[in-house]
Amino acid sequence: MKVPTKNQWRQFLKILTFGEKIAFCVFIFLFFSSASFLAINFYHKKTEMIPARAGLYREGVVGFPRFINPVYAPASDIDRDLAALIFSGLMKYDSKGNLQPDLIENYKILEEGKIYEFNLKENLTWQDGKPLLADDVIFTVEMIQNSDVKSPLRGSWLGVEVEKISETALRFKLKNESSIFLENCTLKIIPKHIWENIPPQNFPLATLNLNPIGSGPYKLESLLQDKDGKITSLTLVENPFYFGKKPYIPKISFRFFDSEEKLIEAWGRGEIKGFSPASPTSLTNLTSSTNLYSFSLPRYFAVFFNLKNSKVLSEKEIRIALNYGTDKNEILKSILSNFGKIVHSPILPALYQFKEPEKIYQFNVEEAEKSLEKAGFKDEDGDGFREKIIKKEPAFQFKTNLALGSKDKEVEELQKCLAKDSQIYPEGEITGYFGQKTKEAIIRFQEKYKDEILKPYNLEKGTGEVRGKTREKLNAICFERGEEKIPLKFSLTIVDKSPFIEVATILKSQWEKLGAEVEIKKFDIATLERDVIRKRQFETLLFGEILGILPDPFPFWHSSQKGEGGLNLANYENTKADKLLETARKSLDFEERKKNLEEFQGLIIEDAPAIFLYNPDYHYIVSKEIKGIEEGIIVDTSKRFSEIENWYINTKRVWKK
Repeated sequence: MKVPTKNQWRQFLKILTFGEKIAFCVFIFLFFSSASFLAINFYHKKTEMIPARAGLYREGVVGFPRFINPVYAPASDIDRDLAALIFSGLMKYDSKGNLQPDLIENYKILEEGKIYEFNLKENLTWQDGKPLLADDVIFTVEMIQNSDVKSPLRGSWLGVEVEKISETALRFKLKNESSIFLENCTLKIIPKHIWENIPPQNFPLATLNLNPIGSGPYKLESLLQDKDGKITSLTLVENPFYFGKKPYIPKISFRFFDSEEKLIEAWGRGEIKGFSPASPTSLTNLTSSTNLYSFSLPRYFAVFFNLKNSKVLSEKEIRIALNYGTDKNEILKSILSNFGKIVHSPILPALYQFKEPEKIYQFNVEEAEKSLEKAGFKDEDGDGFREKIIKKEPAFQFKTNLALGSKDKEVEELQKCLAKDSQIYPEGEITGYFGQKTKEAIIRFQEKYKDEILKPYNLEKGTGEVRGKTREKLNAICFERGEEKIPLKFSLTIVDKSPFIEVATILKSQWEKLGAEVEIKKFDIATLERDVIRKRQFETLLFGEILGILPDPFPFWHSSQKGEGGLNLANYENTKADKLLETARKSLDFEERKKNLEEFQGLIIEDAPAIFLYNPDYHYIVSKEIKGIEEGIIVDTSKRFSEIENWYINTKRVWKK
């Protein structure tokens, strides 16, 4: 079939009427439109949108990095965030909070949890291209265990032996069975060839702490400082040697601010694309171009009673009264804007699918007042604060029978007492010997108080001997029974920042309505941890504790963790609780661990060594440009980056396979 020439087409159009020309043009338009639609539809059916590797993500942070080093990073949220992106561990968490292999190919648990063996992946390298081997893992653990390094992780690794099986295999030996050791193995590994020539005591001073070499998805590209040496920004770029899935976002920049106010201003100007708000007030002005992600953290905030440093709070009834007198709903609503959950237990049963405690302290002022009355605390002087009056036993009391010829300390005290009344003992001689003059003084004393001393025995005259009723009256007259006034007064220690200040203010108000006098003591976090918490120099402490994905309350409540350096903030001690914690920590069977921890939960609530307040949600505000973020359970805030390789900004269309 021959295609018409241009001249033939012109002739064809000339023979058409005006209406036929319009119809023909419409037909041509519809033909090409249909063809285009079919082509586009075919293209869309046979292709799909996927993330494209491109873009820059800028995050804002309040504070400044100091140790971008896994050995020290756990002490700071900022350092931990950066270490999470630059370094890798044997294990890692996925976005659902589950433990997954990271640097390892596989692992084995032997001898019911006393031995763990790991096989590293083949051809692992550091960001400088050097091989990552078992020696690096062993070096990291040994440095953490070294007391000269002063790592905050040391306590978790004491007693753990690590040995090399081969260049890519190693074995950990534990003193006791452990069901939580795999969580320890999320520890990020540092390169031996970089750090081995630095003396352990110099680790905190090394410039490498701000010039890290890791094995994670990103590596340090640049770090900017102002004229005062303060770090203002830091940029990470994709690690070309990364063993895992390459991230879609090739570059991440962090900007550091003195305050949240300055950070929010930068957010408003579009200078940053994401940040973690310090308080719920930052969540009120979100725009339609913003995504708010909410993560569950296994942590709780509580008021811990120092059972060894407060005479008042050592009384269980007082602690119970303060539990009943604490309105947790007011705190959750006023301070957290309901972004969180009330808790009554140190094991967060809702998070771990444990049974809720049978007994809890619901807000009840009447029960609180009953408990205070039971403990003997009343407002005796009408000043609005309660106190307990305790009758003190006199320093000395007559306890033996005394008569003519007696001589000892009691006779001396007897003569001192009688000498106070010149009519009874005009001589007033203090000899320590019970002679005739002392006898005559006793007779006069007995006859002066004859109604109480002589009449019960139908006597008219004194005997001159110190016995039953005479001794009783002498004790009442000679030695005053003092009183000790114990005020319902204690201090509440906090970190000097929001929201601790606001929570403490509410607690003070609630407790003062019960008649407790409360002083709030504020410290910066460094001073609080170094001088106050470590040395247990507090009466009550408002503080938070973080559990793992595998709950292990042992460090916070076992009696071995009391005192300086331990994490048992309340100095709590209960033999039965210790046994339950020990058994739970060793058991690899979930149901057994659950049973033991639920029983432990009941003991803690019964003994009331703390007031458990709330479990706050962790929020992350990010521009809608950033996609691929999944909400879930994270063990700490840095784990929001646990699957950052799936985050993306741009997309592209590719043919389906």
